[in-house]
Amino acid sequence: MKKILFKNANIITPTGITKGEVLVCDKNIEKVVFNKTIEDSADEIIDVEGKYLSPGFIDIHTHGAGNADFMDGDIDSIYQACKAHMLHGTTSIVPTTITSTKESLLHVVSLFNQLDLQKEGFPNILGLHLEGPYFAYSQKGAQDPKYLRNPDKSEYEEVLNATDRIIRWSFAVELEGSREFLNTLREHNIISSLAHSDATCEEVIRAYENGLSALTHFYSAMSTVTRKNAYRVAGAVEAGYLLDDLYVEVIADGKHLPKELLQLIYKVKGSDRICLVTDSMRAAGMPDGEYILGSKEKGMKVIVEDNVAKLMDRSAFAGSVATTDRLVKTFYELTPAPLYEVVKMMSLTPAKLLNIDKNKGSIAPNKDADLLIFDKNINIEMVMVMGKINYMK
Repeated sequence: MKKILFKNANIITPTGITKGEVLVCDKNIEKVVFNKTIEDSADEIIDVEGKYLSPGFIDIHTHGAGNADFMDGDIDSIYQACKAHMLHGTTSIVPTTITSTKESLLHVVSLFNQLDLQKEGFPNILGLHLEGPYFAYSQKGAQDPKYLRNPDKSEYEEVLNATDRIIRWSFAVELEGSREFLNTLREHNIISSLAHSDATCEEVIRAYENGLSALTHFYSAMSTVTRKNAYRVAGAVEAGYLLDDLYVEVIADGKHLPKELLQLIYKVKGSDRICLVTDSMRAAGMPDGEYILGSKEKGMKVIVEDNVAKLMDRSAFAGSVATTDRLVKTFYELTPAPLYEVVKMMSLTPAKLLNIDKNKGSIAPNKDADLLIFDKNINIEMVMVMGKINYMK
């Protein structure tokens, strides 16, 4: 078993940043010491030179990158998008679908069943996140409206019977049939998230009491305070603030949410309930231009400009082109959050939402050796996945 020693590191933990050393043995972290040295032989010694040694980033919501989309319909595209994200610090990833036909969804599920979830040279593929198709038309955002529908028991049971690799499903909780759907997700131990929803705060609270865990891309395609018959009615956004235990996804690309909202979310929710997500489409890591959101054959044309993807009429954003290193850098620059808390929102907090924090999300003995080295500007210099160095600058 190969041993790798990281020395002269500023180690990022969930509670601070401290100088120290980390010893990796095979796929796991064996020892972590602070302000002293590890007296153990190693096959390889890496001098971090005072830069940051961080837990790997976990992206729980992404549609693609590197000009590949998880809906493209082939295995190579899935791996291509995962690899592109890994080069920016993502060591664990949750590929995400977009609203489509049942046939397209089942095809993606079939492909996903064939994946090597721990393929060497790639990030850990944690499972599949289904975004839709059970969404409110009024909050469709960049979802293709012709595919939107209410939860269909025969449909979602067919999907669930086709795979055991779905770990998240995002939907609008106010739709007819959503309560039974939520119960089914809970029975299958699938994390339920609200998305593209016009639910009232009360409806979100009822869903939370029935197992709802998170709000997908907080603020985006989501109800907030409105007037009904002269009375103000709170929406999903307010429920996100009111319910302390509810996780919120934040697209911290500096485009989807202004700095004031990033600061407000951090002030109210804190680093223990914020999961930074890219929600990226295929143009992540690519130059500006025209791209397809979703599958190349059936997706929608979008324009990428000013570091964000937009519908062609520029009426709404169409996913992001962010990578996880950009999220960390932007949130750190625009909010008062210390770097170690920003990293936690990109590692340990999503690991807790996914119930994998026993093995991932922080630098501690016996955890998986998913590690990064980056400088003060969050430029990624090394990516280690399960004890293997997959990228070194």
